[in-house]
Amino acid sequence: MIASTMSDQGYRDLRVLVLGASGFIGQWVTRKLCDVHANVILAVRRQSAAESLLSSKRIHGEFVEQDLQDSEGVRRLIRDCRPAVIFNLAGYGVDPAEQAPEMFTNMNVRLVRDITQGVAESRRINSTSSVIVHVGSAQEYGTARGNLEEGTVAQPTTIYGRTKLAGTMALAQECRALGLRGVTARLFTVYGPGEHNCRLLPSIREAKRIGSSLDLTAGRQLRDFTYVEDVADGLLRLGLADLGPGEIVNTATGQLTSVRDFAITAAQAIKLQEELLHFGALPTRPDEMNHAPVSVDRLRGLVGWIPSTTITDGIQRTLSNCRSESASQRPQLMLR
Repeated sequence: MIASTMSDQGYRDLRVLVLGASGFIGQWVTRKLCDVHANVILAVRRQSAAESLLSSKRIHGEFVEQDLQDSEGVRRLIRDCRPAVIFNLAGYGVDPAEQAPEMFTNMNVRLVRDITQGVAESRRINSTSSVIVHVGSAQEYGTARGNLEEGTVAQPTTIYGRTKLAGTMALAQECRALGLRGVTARLFTVYGPGEHNCRLLPSIREAKRIGSSLDLTAGRQLRDFTYVEDVADGLLRLGLADLGPGEIVNTATGQLTSVRDFAITAAQAIKLQEELLHFGALPTRPDEMNHAPVSVDRLRGLVGWIPSTTITDGIQRTLSNCRSESASQRPQLMLR
């Protein structure tokens, strides 16, 4: 839960627009906003998607149908809603099945420009402006080495990393040119309840469920594993921070763990025999992230906080959440 001071003085009754609310991180951000009594507006492509994807979450708010590839529609949505904060959690390319080249550009770059233009238009027409909290990715750093600070020269190697970096740069350029407040929160290896089934922790859970082994890479890659609820907390905190135009902030723990150690910790928690984890059975992809420590000094300086959930606690909380998910309340949908 976010601190009570944020609940009482920060987001209570504040109009907040969430793009990408039905995704893994988007659902957690939305839940946190509901916890702190924000006036939440959720953009969804269709009502049926909201009902099916959010039915098990403790979420309530106003749902608005909006295709995020419709540039004029996005700008109109912002003008009509006049939100105080916009969370852009929409993106394309995290799911390995997402491979359409034009979608990378549309969702990771053009949408960012549409949001900034919408905020500028709203300010001109309605005399209201919005803080923009945009989600970036560790893949923007690519092959960059050394301590990863926000000023590190990015060297992305994938189309996802390149287009996410282009979105980060677009936000900075537009915010400076238009005089807007905004931040790109660069996320690293986020895990927890709701993540895609193909990812590491769900794959280990599935191996336990069906009683099978699991082929993995050698697992020597070092990652900054960050529990999703901590990520959502951090994003909300950034939404209330004293931001400049288009800042970049690493949103991570600052601690590195190998993929192998994470997998072993998960297997122990799930009570899957370690010998069923076949390390080295799969080749390590050439574009696999493997980085040096992540600097979180800027995050700590802006909000006086960094994620603190340990991997052991995060895995246990994930398992507990998954067991209790069926008891979650159905969200209250109001489609405008």
